[in-house]
Amino acid sequence: MHGQPAESGPASPVSPVSPASPVTTAGTAPPLGRHHDVDGRRLLLHRAGTGGPSVVFLPGAGLVGLDFLNLQESAAGFTTAVVYDRAGTGWSDPADLPRSAAEVAGELRGLLRAAGVPGPYLLAGHSLGAFYARRYAQLFPGEVAGLLLLDPGHEDIFDHLPEGAAELNERMKPDPETMPDLTGEQLASARAALTGLLAAWPDGVREALVAYHLTDWRTQLHETANFETEIYDELRNGGPLPDVPLILLTAGGRNPYWAHFMTEEQMRAAHDGIRAMHTALAASVPRGERRELPGASHQYLHIEQTDAVLDALRDLLAATRAR
Repeated sequence: MHGQPAESGPASPVSPVSPASPVTTAGTAPPLGRHHDVDGRRLLLHRAGTGGPSVVFLPGAGLVGLDFLNLQESAAGFTTAVVYDRAGTGWSDPADLPRSAAEVAGELRGLLRAAGVPGPYLLAGHSLGAFYARRYAQLFPGEVAGLLLLDPGHEDIFDHLPEGAAELNERMKPDPETMPDLTGEQLASARAALTGLLAAWPDGVREALVAYHLTDWRTQLHETANFETEIYDELRNGGPLPDVPLILLTAGGRNPYWAHFMTEEQMRAAHDGIRAMHTALAASVPRGERRELPGASHQYLHIEQTDAVLDALRDLLAATRAR
């Protein structure tokens, strides 16, 4: 149970468009952006716009930087905006997964420095990326101007969910090494769904992203394999967040994965628990705010409700610039 729906529902479900073969894009020429060397690894970063604070998008598990191109292109109209791929994902070099949040945060810091992206940073983290954004803020508080958390998970999630959720989570976890390949019919369906979802992306970028998502599935599961064993304790014991503006966006849509093994009553309780968890996280800092996006899904809220996400970014930038 990593946060909210999709990757974060009980049992770390594979996204419905998750595919069946190993990643083949690692370290290859990306459709946008360029590689920068960080501690001997090539990491992809794509930068646009000018001004500050610089917005940095941290994708959730199963997604990569260019999945947030819609937000980046719009945000570049009013500040510097950056998307990137963590090591072990997308068009960056391979890495052993899972990794600690501190390692990922330190890697991002090194990449931003290598690419000459000016700080301070407004970190926009989605799901797993929100854990990494919070860890960056704990470790390097003076470099963070604000936080936008897109349907984040939380280390105390089981305190907010119905009784038995932790046990169910353990029982339903998939084994990425034994999951069967998708059939031709499933792959065709996934390709059509992704192509439609990314219809506004430039042709070359969309085609590259669809191909990536149709050849990757283990990465999503491997990246999130250390939540209960490492990540949760890192965040619990990592210290407070800095006093910076924070907006948390909750995906208000129904979680279709939960419907496979929860009653309607349990689902309502789970969604209410997520809202309570998000409210508490936003209230943990002096300038925190929670907003709900009705009907939005966990995995793709940034595509389904782009304007609402951009409004939150503008509000955060205005708050940082007013000080």
